[in-house]
Amino acid sequence: MKPKVFLFGTSLVIGISLCTTARAQLYSEDFDTDHTANWSVKLSGADAFANVFFDYSTLGIPSAPHSTGGSTRGIRFLANQSAGVQQGISATPIGQGFTGDYTVRFDMWLNYNGPLGTGGSGSTQIGSFGIGTTGLTAQWAGSSSSIMFGAGTDAGSASAYRCYTNNTLAGAASGVYAAGSLSAANAYYTSRYGGASAPAAQVTLYPGQTGTTPAGTAGFAWRDVLIINTNSIVSWYLDGSLIASVNRTPLTTLSTNIFLGLFDINNSSSTDANDFLIASIFDNIVVSAVPEPTSVALMGAGLGIIAWAARRRKV
Repeated sequence: MKPKVFLFGTSLVIGISLCTTARAQLYSEDFDTDHTANWSVKLSGADAFANVFFDYSTLGIPSAPHSTGGSTRGIRFLANQSAGVQQGISATPIGQGFTGDYTVRFDMWLNYNGPLGTGGSGSTQIGSFGIGTTGLTAQWAGSSSSIMFGAGTDAGSASAYRCYTNNTLAGAASGVYAAGSLSAANAYYTSRYGGASAPAAQVTLYPGQTGTTPAGTAGFAWRDVLIINTNSIVSWYLDGSLIASVNRTPLTTLSTNIFLGLFDINNSSSTDANDFLIASIFDNIVVSAVPEPTSVALMGAGLGIIAWAARRRKV
């Protein structure tokens, strides 16, 4: 039996590799070059900021997992720095548009001012991202015309995991969320996320960054974000776990571009001198076409041959 299990496992690895190879890369951005001019940044108010060529090591954050050569450049968002109003910001790559079946993948880091357990003043904001925008207006909780996903920087909101369709937040009973809940306290999230510490380099720079993140929250770790748009279903995965999945068919007004961002759901601004630590940071964006049905069929046939060979070898 052992040889059969080993060979079957090998065939799965080969299948995944074939699937990845078959995908055509449609767009990529690693932010290692200053491409500020290639991004459209939209604000809901004048108190939000984006830096498309931000060196996140200045905040003591390590290189993202998919970076090359230890690069620490990415795009950083700040919101509601001092205005004391709910507001958001988003950025879209200029001149891009994606149709058909495709995936969007990137590294995401959510940061906030400590102490990490409860968070400092104004620490609760939502790192946001999604598909279906024109890029002409800010995509945030106050006004969005897209499929937008979001994750809370800390546990200060009862809705730490969010999915919006045309500016409507899907509720817990909508069937959208794999956990059946938006709360970070749900066991689905607590078994996967939380308990992270600020990087040692960040604590050295900002000694107030003590403690660990609440169970179920996504902050203070590089997260592998994957959005899959296929067969009219748009799904969001975080570190390989499904978070939300929504049917895009009724949303006839969706456009074709992608976006990243941050928004604040609270009226008050942080009174912390280190409020710039409340941020969403993104790196290493790759948009890829999902393999054509013919490629998938060939891959399946190849797996069948490998599995057949494994059975023959056992005999």
